[in-house]
Amino acid sequence: MRVAVTGANGLVGVEAVARLARVHEVLAIGRGPSRLPPVAATYADADLGDGRSVEAALRDFRAEAILHAGAMTDVDGCERDPEGAWRVNVGGSEQVARACRALAARLVAVSTDYVFDGERGPYREDDVPNPRGAYARTKRVGEEAALLLVPDCAVARVAVVYSGRPGAKPTFATGIVEKLSRGEPVKAFSDQLVSTTLAANAAEMLCELLLETSFRGVLHTSGATVLDRVDFARRVAARFGLAGEIVPVKTADVKLPAPRPLRGGLVVERAQALLRAKPLDVDAQLERFHAEWAMRGRA
Repeated sequence: MRVAVTGANGLVGVEAVARLARVHEVLAIGRGPSRLPPVAATYADADLGDGRSVEAALRDFRAEAILHAGAMTDVDGCERDPEGAWRVNVGGSEQVARACRALAARLVAVSTDYVFDGERGPYREDDVPNPRGAYARTKRVGEEAALLLVPDCAVARVAVVYSGRPGAKPTFATGIVEKLSRGEPVKAFSDQLVSTTLAANAAEMLCELLLETSFRGVLHTSGATVLDRVDFARRVAARFGLAGEIVPVKTADVKLPAPRPLRGGLVVERAQALLRAKPLDVDAQLERFHAEWAMRGRA
């Protein structure tokens, strides 16, 4: 099958391309030079924000299924540049959706827990979104573009994605390991509940959702544990055998350009019932994260 992945240089995209390329003909679409490890996939440099290049690449490839994992994900960057966030997260999703509709292709569009306001989480798929901030609002509109324009579409929400894979971009989780290893304190929000998501586990679920199910609608595909960031940081430290200071802070005490949902987290019961690849609890995630991290020394 001809399968395309947008956001191929990102945390989830890299993992998805690696999995899909074992079996399928894969077009990996990213912005700028490829940062993929050696895989049997064709790479295309295309910009979700330019209104045309991603759609053209998908049409030329004649994609039969598309995993749309590309986005502008810097929450504060989106708040500072709402026009750029709109071009990528809304316009880019529209590009992908138009191509899917023209090709009669299946689409799985990756979204976020930030579509909820964080007043009363954790959230189920049927809870009504109420996004706050440029990132959240543009991702929510991107969801609607996908669901409206593509008949065979699923929207998969993830949260606080991280990876220990060699070459993966820095995240909250990797920062915990690096700072504690250097003897530096780690600041973590004590009042923000999240569902952390290991990128490799998300990719497993997303690829299965895309190619092995006919599910349409919204599915939560984050990790299975809802916890605050202080608890998460302490669990990372314990798994890596790292001592050091983890400093609880309140979101209100930090000047952040973009609002954060506080009582967040995603309920993943629907994914647990539907998929063979299950959402992992935080301890199982951290076992795999630790193993990925160990590979950095061998890369």
